[in-house]
Amino acid sequence: MKALFTSMLQALSRGEGVVLCSILASSGSTPRGAGAKMAVFADGHTEGTIGGGAVELRSGEKAMEALQARQSLVQGYCLRPNQVADIGMVCGGNVTVYFQYFDPSDAHGTALLQSVLELLNGNQDSWLIWQMTGGCVTAMGIYDEAHGLRYTDCISEEALRPMLLSNVFVKKGDPAYYVEPLTQAGFAYIFGGGHVGAALAPVLASVGFRVVVYDNRPDFSKPEKFPQAERVILGDYLDIGAHLTLTENDYVCIMTPGHQADREVLLQALRSPATYIGCIGSRHKIASTNAYLMSNGIPEAELSRVHAPIGLELFGQTPPEIAVSIAAEMIRHRALRAGSDKKPSKE
Repeated sequence: MKALFTSMLQALSRGEGVVLCSILASSGSTPRGAGAKMAVFADGHTEGTIGGGAVELRSGEKAMEALQARQSLVQGYCLRPNQVADIGMVCGGNVTVYFQYFDPSDAHGTALLQSVLELLNGNQDSWLIWQMTGGCVTAMGIYDEAHGLRYTDCISEEALRPMLLSNVFVKKGDPAYYVEPLTQAGFAYIFGGGHVGAALAPVLASVGFRVVVYDNRPDFSKPEKFPQAERVILGDYLDIGAHLTLTENDYVCIMTPGHQADREVLLQALRSPATYIGCIGSRHKIASTNAYLMSNGIPEAELSRVHAPIGLELFGQTPPEIAVSIAAEMIRHRALRAGSDKKPSKE
């Protein structure tokens, strides 16, 4: 997402218009759900994806039309079973795409994109808000707790707040409102910069997790070894609190080089409100670790918070395979936590 908005700002700084394609609604077996984004540039190249296939192809063509007309528009694609063959789709469903034209001379639009990029580089919850009147998008804004609602006054903050509780929210009517999360607070902490940690960091970063790597060994906590990580920490496993504070939005992946270090990090993680805690190791190791944790005051009921062995059971053996299984489990946890099944909440 950062790369997409960075490229958009770079295009505007060159005096080139750009179109942001956003899925506002989808139903049925569509490839991507509401919130998927793709930017289309004047030379025809794209960044991001709204699912590939025919919808993305047609959307790319429509975006070029919007670029030439210098206008924004909303387009619906109806993919009922008897229409699937017409555009070469394997799956059927309905998709609504908003094609938002950004003019290089429009300071308001450029400022909005700059604020989006700042939020993507921060650590707080934020949302994008669109107002639609007569089937056309008439306003767009950003909301976050630090600044409130910016770039539009199309809705009061009092009316907006209930809409922020869903993963994606659509309020029907005229005007209608569409609200989607832009950023979510929290980090994915990888405790252990060994082979699995090194394989996991780029995978997590590629699917939107903000990665922090923590190790007690200087050779395994060098920032250049983890270019995708936002932070690399050299610290003692016995006192991770000296360097970080785990919040209810954080994910914890434990894969230190030793059983005792795993136990010490687990002990501290379980005393935090972290939303996800996973630990690598065999089932025999997990059983002995659980006994250690309970002997140190962790209630047995709390042990169910730990995903152990960490990752979905994909039967992988190599560090990259294990990394994929861990990332898959974390993606699933994130989606379930957000209440996401691709379909927006409607009112």
